Amino acid sequence: MKVALHGLSLKAEFLPVVWGLFTKLQSLAVEIYLTPSLEQQLLQVNHPMTKYGILHHPEDYRGLDFFLSIGGDGTLLDSVCLVGNKEIPILGLNTGRLGFLATVATDKIEDAMEQLAMGNFQIESRTLLSLSSSKPLFHGVNFALNEFTIHKKDTSSMITVHTYIDGKYLNSYWADGLIVATPTGSTGYSLSCGGPLITPGAKNFVITPVSPHNLNVRPIIVSDESEISFEIEGRTDKFMISLDSRSTSISSALKLSVKKEAFSAKLVKLPSYHFFDTLRQKLYWGLDMRN
Repeated sequence: MKVALHGLSLKAEFLPVVWGLFTKLQSLAVEIYLTPSLEQQLLQVNHPMTKYGILHHPEDYRGLDFFLSIGGDGTLLDSVCLVGNKEIPILGLNTGRLGFLATVATDKIEDAMEQLAMGNFQIESRTLLSLSSSKPLFHGVNFALNEFTIHKKDTSSMITVHTYIDGKYLNSYWADGLIVATPTGSTGYSLSCGGPLITPGAKNFVITPVSPHNLNVRPIIVSDESEISFEIEGRTDKFMISLDSRSTSISSALKLSVKKEAFSAKLVKLPSYHFFDTLRQKLYWGLDMRN
């Protein structure tokens, strides 16, 4: 079995977790590879890790069985970008906080590795959003697991986002911005702006306005077979767009549309995991919060 490890800005207190993970994988006769970003972090400390490869080039990803994301949800989103259309199954080991995507707690990592080795897991296909634009953006990594957003660049006036579904006019949103979220992203930025929760297997996108001027404007769920396009207006000619945690500045002359990506993100689902359990745990459902 060949496994890659990836991490971003790991805190010192979690380095023993990495050592323990490495030892466990070695005991299972796993061939280990590191991303350059994780190796650079480990080189700065006196780490005991030996016998590993480095993923320098796209061809180095060939033959990988699993991609282990060590960190929070942000690290897992970065892992999705690194894996891209290679569709290597990704498992999130949670050293962060909330962890809707990175679901394996640090005290469960050794057990999780044994489950992988025994083949005791399932693979969930998560829909990705694909951004099309009239000029290249995001260095070709034009897909997102959570959401695509349009946002005003300054802090003064609202913007207007004219929105179309398969070429048919939907609405002009007077707002601070607009979110198009996948089911996976429905627990993120869209949720904080009043969007609905959507189960991961649903074949939908949700369009959620950010601080709309008209209070009767509400999120709308559309088929993920739709293509959603936009025209943006504002007092200035510069706006911000983002794909998950990556953002860039654009002008109103740019033509933008999003639709479902041709490939998907493959997330490892262990027997102890269920989306509903995560909702109850992370959102404190069923708990009496009056105390």
